[in-house]
Amino acid sequence: MNLANRITLARIFLVPVVMFFLLVHYKFGYFTIGSISMSYNELIAALVFILAASTDGLDGYIARKRKIVTNLGKFLDPLADKLLISAALISLVEMQRLDAWIAIVIISREFVVTGLRLVAAAEGQVIAASALGKLKTWVQIVAIVALMLRNFPFENFGIPFATIASWAMVLITIYSGYDYFVKNRNVIQFT
Repeated sequence: MNLANRITLARIFLVPVVMFFLLVHYKFGYFTIGSISMSYNELIAALVFILAASTDGLDGYIARKRKIVTNLGKFLDPLADKLLISAALISLVEMQRLDAWIAIVIISREFVVTGLRLVAAAEGQVIAASALGKLKTWVQIVAIVALMLRNFPFENFGIPFATIASWAMVLITIYSGYDYFVKNRNVIQFT
């Protein structure tokens, strides 16, 4: 197994670590910064999530640079992204920091676009990730981290950044899904 695929697998293995630190009932202690009080668990979960998310582009870059792109990597990379984002969203719903409908919209979009890619693949076509799709992923990562960190440091200044980022996440997720369908409408035939 090459380095790029190992990095992708590491991202997948970090998913339960993020969930554990977010959802475990035992807290390793608390700290306060300004008006925000959070557990060390939440901070660890956010740092592990950031580490995992930051490997998203690294594995693909290494695979292309070293010319070690594999079918396994093409399968695992988007799977790792979807697992990481979905697990974080579901955990945040469980923690009552995110409305369930938001998680459902975002996860549903991922299923729908994946389905579109499968239909295209059956027709011998490849739907590559778009710039808008990549932007969507980064907006999701920023919003999730803001929610994990209880809107730190913006909460100390009265700025509802996590709320704004959550709405941006929903809007760009919906729009990027729409964009995939418009640009690839030839793949689906309504007959």
